[in-house]
Amino acid sequence: MNDTITDLDRKLAEGCLKCPACNHARKKQRGLLFWFVKMVEGRLCPQCRAYEKVYGRKAHEKMS
Repeated sequence: MNDTITDLDRKLAEGCLKCPACNHARKKQRGLLFWFVKMVEGRLCPQCRAYEKVYGRKAHEKMS
């Protein structure tokens, strides 16, 4: 697995930060959008995968 963070990874992670579904999941930590982001992030969404790679946490996890 490649652990190098590229400019593309950073750009995709920025998209995850702007995503309304992911923002709602990070803030509320419950509900349908939380479940959806939690189930989809690792499999389908390249922005969520980049977010995890850049920030070291899942897209649904609360920001510290």
